[in-house]
Amino acid sequence: MNFLASTWVGIWLTGLGRIAMLTRETVLSLFTFKARWRDLLYQMYFIGIKSQSVVIVTGAFTGMVLGAQTYFQFHKVKMDTATLAVVSVSMCDELGPVLTALMVAGRVGAAIAAEIGTMRVTEQIDALRTLATHPVDYLVVPRLLAAHAALPLLTLEAIAVGIGSCYVVGVYLLGIDPAFLWDNALKYTHDVDIVIGFSKAFIFGGIIAMISCYKGMTCPMGAEGVGKATTEAVVYSSITILISNFFLTLIIGKLVGLL
Repeated sequence: MNFLASTWVGIWLTGLGRIAMLTRETVLSLFTFKARWRDLLYQMYFIGIKSQSVVIVTGAFTGMVLGAQTYFQFHKVKMDTATLAVVSVSMCDELGPVLTALMVAGRVGAAIAAEIGTMRVTEQIDALRTLATHPVDYLVVPRLLAAHAALPLLTLEAIAVGIGSCYVVGVYLLGIDPAFLWDNALKYTHDVDIVIGFSKAFIFGGIIAMISCYKGMTCPMGAEGVGKATTEAVVYSSITILISNFFLTLIIGKLVGLL
């Protein structure tokens, strides 16, 4: 048993159990959470508004590149006007939520882990407990709620910018007829595509917040520990987003097929 616990499998399972316990504690805290609107609004500003520039650039160039590559292939079979439809569905279902979550994980996840990790190293978290303030209520819950609220809105922004940039490239650089281009996009993009993207973004926001807070609250002591926790928060959040996206696609696809 001790040998198993010392292996990477045991370490991984231990970490998984600890983050599950933190998630359980956070969910329970949501029902007794006394809203600190100042902290919540600041986290929404930090996670949402300050991440807009990264999300806009990512969405714009993703839409342009995907549109150009789609056009080059569709032009061979005279399906130029279907270019925007492919980009629209792809951005709504997959690329919008996934790329937005990865960008936010790199920017916000690292910052959350570093901030909470520094508080742990300097014993500020212990000071919160001394003052009868639960660290989960004070540190985790506002960031979780802010991430859940900000990610869908950032995803919507990335989708809109991606589709718009593809339209501009298709019409003004590639010479596609704008009327047919837009008509096909509206024809093949449905409300369920937006719902799928929003659902994924909501879940991805929780993944980023929970993993980053967990890594910060359990980081080793010292400056090296904070750096390690910050790196692991970004890496683990990104990997979890990519893995969960596959299963979410299967589950949501099955649910949509049953409706």
